[in-house]
Amino acid sequence: MVFESLNLIEPILKALQEEGYTIPTPIQAKSIPIVLQKQDLLGCAQTGTGKTAAFAIPILQLLSAGEQHRNKRKIKSLIVTPTRELAIQIDESFKAYGRHTGLKSTVIFGGVNQNTQVTALRRGVDVLIATPGRLLDLQSQGMLSLSDVEYFVLDEADRMLDMGFIHDIKKLLKLLPDKKQSLFFSATMPPEIVKLASTILRNPVEVSVTPVSSTVDIIKQEVYFVDKGNKSALLVETLKNQSINTALVFTRTKHGADKVVKILKKEGFYINKIQKDLANKDRCFVCTKI
Repeated sequence: MVFESLNLIEPILKALQEEGYTIPTPIQAKSIPIVLQKQDLLGCAQTGTGKTAAFAIPILQLLSAGEQHRNKRKIKSLIVTPTRELAIQIDESFKAYGRHTGLKSTVIFGGVNQNTQVTALRRGVDVLIATPGRLLDLQSQGMLSLSDVEYFVLDEADRMLDMGFIHDIKKLLKLLPDKKQSLFFSATMPPEIVKLASTILRNPVEVSVTPVSSTVDIIKQEVYFVDKGNKSALLVETLKNQSINTALVFTRTKHGADKVVKILKKEGFYINKIQKDLANKDRCFVCTKI
């Protein structure tokens, strides 16, 4: 199957060709026709399966068939996702696939000054990608209206649950019109997620794809069994390997990260840390040799 067989409009096909896309992934091949038929969809798919394009492409096509982008732009499609990084990535995808459609998208998330985001909203957008907290905050300030939303996507629902956003999502649902098309994506389907999906979707078509391999073939994986007292020494010796130029080191807690930073700095590494309470500008790569 190729994208041309999915009855996509020429502006989107042209953008996909420019992006180097020729053959849809399984989640795209299954989901795009369902969304174009304006049916609700329950998708079980992990990050890396191509699910962003699975909803972005048909939403762009449905919006292109309307009149909203020719007049004053109102938010017609809302995509809610748990993290700023994923929100930015989804916005980039909408901009790439929709570059020839005349549609506009923007992204809003917390942790940064809201002024730039508010300015973009005031100019008018067709597609809004948002994290739950900033979305509810700006809505409560009267900076945006969700009353015209026709296409709603809840992405990575199980991560929403893990990150404590479920109550925010329930608040958000009360702000959306009853008449809308809803798409729900989650990598796993625990009972609370299934219950949430049942409150959002109406007679959904279920789509599930086999998870992609967790690592690519070029990644070499090794496990070292070591007692707690020698972990730091092993880490230092591992990072001294001449074939390692940069590295990411993960710890369970912020306190653990502070200890690793102190140890590696003492050993002559240039190191920085990433943790959730750092400002965006302070989030950078973790470790490299001096």
